[in-house]
Amino acid sequence: MDEPATIVIKADVRAIREARDFVGLVFGAWGLEDYVARTVVSELAANAILHGSRDGDLVVVRAHRREDGFPVVEAWDRSDVVPVVRPVDYAAESGRGLLLMEALVRRWGTRPLNGGGKVVWAEIEPVPA
Repeated sequence: MDEPATIVIKADVRAIREARDFVGLVFGAWGLEDYVARTVVSELAANAILHGSRDGDLVVVRAHRREDGFPVVEAWDRSDVVPVVRPVDYAAESGRGLLLMEALVRRWGTRPLNGGGKVVWAEIEPVPA
């Protein structure tokens, strides 16, 4: 398993681009296509910022490869509330991000952090660039 590549961003929606660009660089260094990873980390970071953080908080974004070579992207936030995929509401203007992400990844989940908060992770199919 690779040592995780890590970036810490402000809990501000304008920082989502930093997370997306970071994952693009990491996947590029691994020789992997980054489109799905960039899309997924955008959703993870947005949820961490909008639903798991308060003003002034920081969000940790990590990428690593498991022993079997599958890449994983993660977002850490301070909330203990676990994200839930909700049924599609066609009248709603939001709420479809996790459903989209679930369709793009091999699997995803959460785990608690020791000091409170959680990690939301997604395992991505490795596609050579």
